[in-house]
Amino acid sequence: MTPCSGPGTLGGRMDQTRPLGPPMNTLCTGSSKLTMQREHVHSQRHCEDYRGSIHTAPAMCQAWAHNCICYHLLNTCYLPSRISSISKIFPVLMLYRLWEEGTVASLDDPLERYASTFTINNPLGMASAPEQQTLMDELEKVGPAPRPSSVTLRRMASQLSGLPRRLRSTSLLWRGSTQEALSLLKDDVLVADPGTRCHYSTLAFSLLAHVLAAHTAQGDYQRWILENVLEPLGMEDTGFDLTPLVRARLAAGFYGSGRPAPLYDLGWYRPSGQMYSTPADLAKLAMVLLGGGPPLLRPDAAKALLAPLLACSGAYFANETGTPWEFHAQGGYRVVRKDGDLDGYAATFSLVPPLRLSLVLLLAGPRPPGRDLVAQAYDVLLPAMERALREAEPSPAPPPSARPFAGYFTFANQTFYEVRPGPEGELRLRQFGPRVEALVPPAFRTLALRHLRGRVFQLHVAREFPCELPLGDAWLSLEAQHGQLVNFYPLDRHGLSPGFDVPGLNTYRVLRLQRKPVFKTQ
Repeated sequence: MTPCSGPGTLGGRMDQTRPLGPPMNTLCTGSSKLTMQREHVHSQRHCEDYRGSIHTAPAMCQAWAHNCICYHLLNTCYLPSRISSISKIFPVLMLYRLWEEGTVASLDDPLERYASTFTINNPLGMASAPEQQTLMDELEKVGPAPRPSSVTLRRMASQLSGLPRRLRSTSLLWRGSTQEALSLLKDDVLVADPGTRCHYSTLAFSLLAHVLAAHTAQGDYQRWILENVLEPLGMEDTGFDLTPLVRARLAAGFYGSGRPAPLYDLGWYRPSGQMYSTPADLAKLAMVLLGGGPPLLRPDAAKALLAPLLACSGAYFANETGTPWEFHAQGGYRVVRKDGDLDGYAATFSLVPPLRLSLVLLLAGPRPPGRDLVAQAYDVLLPAMERALREAEPSPAPPPSARPFAGYFTFANQTFYEVRPGPEGELRLRQFGPRVEALVPPAFRTLALRHLRGRVFQLHVAREFPCELPLGDAWLSLEAQHGQLVNFYPLDRHGLSPGFDVPGLNTYRVLRLQRKPVFKTQ
């Protein structure tokens, strides 16, 4: 949060054969709620070509009749590109859908419930009870006795399973079967005690996808994703198979040296990084995850999907981990991200749920050195979205009559308030007195009171936030005041409310004064 002036306190891959073009950089932001009158899109698929910085000439893409603003260096809203680890979102969507449907009993079920032959050594945990050991067991035992694994479905989907990054002695091009994968794991060990530490595992997502697919009617992971996610959302330019038609349209990938990158097929690891998509298609997915368009999940499941599960250590590349997200703190918000890098390509899919904001970045080529491009974009987008949302908010609603609530009030004779009607009958709460006048600029001493019902109002801060105001040795967040409820007391025999509380700020007994207070001058 940045310090600012504000109101005072209340009480206190194979070889690419087509011609190679310049690297493609697409930055697409989508909002599922905000309607920008000048740029609203209903059904057209339109992008305006320009070359320049991301601050000029926004282009529009259809995304469930909500807005997708694509900032681009080429006309690439609909140009397919490999999305690498963004593919990991889709096994997690499958997990949550199967949980809703009852195929998965619980997100916290152990993997053994769905893959009976799964077993792996956990040398970092102790057995709950001693077991009989043979002489050979004793000789081969290293350290404490292993305990049954705590590898659950949710942990597999959130980098908390402790599974190795990949299967032993395999590369991303391994083309074995799931049974072979389970056999390899029998002689392997967990690299972290499940649920205790963030550890990136490509293996976990591929194993999760293949095991769950075996319990579906389709019996095949890619077919299930096509029928249950891609087709319902109209993601027609997203898929797994790099057919000749897809290759002809795909953005050309490059290494940092400028050498073209081959289009590898990831084989058994396909669920973790094989997919291709476009900014426009990923914007459709973002809209749905933010609550717009045809729902993929029920509200409770959608909320669980976007929730962080564990704070990660400083050595990990994210602040927190979730299913399948990495969470980064920026500008007073939790930015929900999934990043991916594969030979010749880089991609980021990100969400800021409180602002109903998404940003997709697809790169044909490696990420440039220096500060992260997505973080730079959010430096611009977050304050712009806050400003747009504030401007779109309706004017504070007036009460049927201002008289019962108007007057002068005080909190413990320390902080003083005047409640009076504004030009359109809405109530305004002005803070005054020596303490406020010494700390708060005049423009920030008045807050609006939006009438909700009866004697209940809501504080409305018509200024930028998140930001903070210094009050002596303390700091007061504007965001902490915005939206708080003001509960006026029942009217007395004169038809006036004798005071009010602001429970959300732990402020009680702000009492009416008979007249305007007069302060002694020094």
